[in-house]
Parts: sequence; structure tokens; C-alpha cells
Amino acid sequence: MPGTPRSRPDASERELHTAYDTALLDLDGVVYAGGDALPHAVASLRAAEADGMGLAYVTNNAARTPETVAGHLTSLGVPADASEVVTSAQAVARVIADDVPAGSRVLCSGGEGLRVALRERGLVPVDSADDGPVAVVQGYGGPDMRWALVSEAALAVSRGVPWYASNTDLTIPSGRGIMPGNGTAVEVVRLAAGREEGPVVAGKPLPPMHRETILRTGARRPLVVGDRLDTDIEGAYAGGVDSLLVLTGVTTPAVLLAARPDHRPTYVAADLRGLLVPHPEVVRDGDGWRCGGVRALVRDGRLAVEGEGDALDGLRALCAAAWTDAGEGRCGLPADEALERLGLGA
Repeated sequence: MPGTPRSRPDASERELHTAYDTALLDLDGVVYAGGDALPHAVASLRAAEADGMGLAYVTNNAARTPETVAGHLTSLGVPADASEVVTSAQAVARVIADDVPAGSRVLCSGGEGLRVALRERGLVPVDSADDGPVAVVQGYGGPDMRWALVSEAALAVSRGVPWYASNTDLTIPSGRGIMPGNGTAVEVVRLAAGREEGPVVAGKPLPPMHRETILRTGARRPLVVGDRLDTDIEGAYAGGVDSLLVLTGVTTPAVLLAARPDHRPTYVAADLRGLLVPHPEVVRDGDGWRCGGVRALVRDGRLAVEGEGDALDGLRALCAAAWTDAGEGRCGLPADEALERLGLGA
């Protein structure tokens, strides 16, 4: 069941790592960027795990195998096993295996992670539209993705072969900035093949990814932790589970304030230290909302803040003011002055 649209971030009297049994963590923009650990990520995850929280790494990046991802995490100082990694490649491979006979050939326009996932489901990855594939699947293949594979996918799709994609994220964060993601390659194939509709998609925020994650982790009270509203947070909403947004990736405070109902996280934190602390309550205060020492309200057609206190408390109060004003839509009120006052930029 989808979650309930919220008008403010929730409070938690308990530290989140004790209130939930498993953290379902996105990787890019949450744990690392460009291969390097983000500040506070390693220490926070080790502390949460030491206190009994299960950690699962759930990524829309289909390029690498779970073993490779686990090895990378371990090298960063977060011991991880391949069984704790869930990828969109695994999710889409299960969807395809449900649709086609065992042993079928599948044109794989992606990296090793996608090929391994297909083989795990008894499917045979091939490279050419002339190899008799019964399905085409696209997944992120890393920055060195071969254009020839994209071209073969477009040829097969134009011939009417059923089309799948691990995910449709248009961008992916890196240590050098935002780079094109799998969704960009999917759009290339759609345009080249002359298709109006896109592929069957398995990754976040869609149900196949949530199903894959729960099947592999056995989580009973999970907390989705991510940096993207349109994948991580929307996926949590669709799955009816709580979420924590960290501001270490693509989502800025201004974008968060304008979030539509299914993109509004349960909790907000600057980084993964937010797993280890209680989260303060946001309360009504006259015609505004208060969190800690900061009060937020709508004044003269703009979002405004008063008082002094923690910047994240101010952002939580601003979320309540913005989301309440927006109702079932998006808040379009200017917030630049309020965010500058909190030191959060725009």
C-alpha cells in the first residue's frame, strides 16, 4: 500500500537505527560519490550496524555485480557481503525471467552487473540484435559504456523485441559532478527506434525493486535512505515504508521544499549521521511551524523563517510550511531568502 502524503517531517524519540530493523541504503550520493566515501558515512554505518541495525545496499546502478559493490564498500571501511547488495539489474532480471522461458537469449545493453543478474535467473545474455533475442534489456554500463550496445538495443527494439530497463534515472552523481545515467541511454533507444512508449522498468521507484529488496533482505521494519526524491523517496512511498532523505546527493533544500506529496520524506538529515539520532518534532505555532528554535511561515507570498537555531531544524519547519501550503501539489513559493538565512543556500 502506498504511504500517506505528509504535510511535515515526522519526529522520532528514538534514534532511527534503533527504531527500524534494516536500513535500505542507496549508494551513489548517500554512501559514496565517485567511488569515495562521503563525509561521516563510514563511521555512521559502522555505528548503526554495531548497535544491531541491518544494512542493505539498494542501488539503481546496474553496472557492477553485488560482489564488486561489496568489495568496494569493504575497501571504504564498511564491511559488506554480496548478499547485502540489491541492484536494479537483479530486479529487472527477475521480471524478464517471469516473462520468458528459461534459457532464453536476452540482448544485454549494459555492464557486467546486468549480465551476471541475467545468468543468475537462467537467461543467456547476447550482444547483437541478430542473435535471436526474445527480450532487450538496458542497464547502466558505467562511463565506458559502448555505443555499439546502445545501437544494437535500438535495432532490436525497432524490430518489436520486448524491451526492459533496469531503471530510467537520467543522471548519476560522480566525484566530478552529475553524469548521464541509464535513462539517457533509454531515451536514445526510444528515439532511434521510433517508439512512443518506453520499456518495462524494474528499478526504483517501481514495485519490482521494492519486491526484490524485501525478498533478499527479509526486512520487517525497513527505513529507506536516499538522496533522490524521484527514486528513493518515491519508492519508499509506493512501498508504504518510511524514508530518510540525506542532503549529500542530488536533492537540494529548495527542491525538497517543492516536493510533491509522494516525494516527501519521513525524515530529513544532512548526512548519514541522521541515522544515529532522534528527530525533533515540528509543531504548529500560530500561523506557522516551529522546530527547535526556528519558526517558519508564509509571509507576503514567500516562505520565511524567524528565530535562531539549527539549520536542519529550520529546514524541517520550512518543509511543514511549504508542504502545508501546497497541499496535494507542489509549493511554488519563493524560499531563497529563508534558505540563505539558514545558511543552506538555494
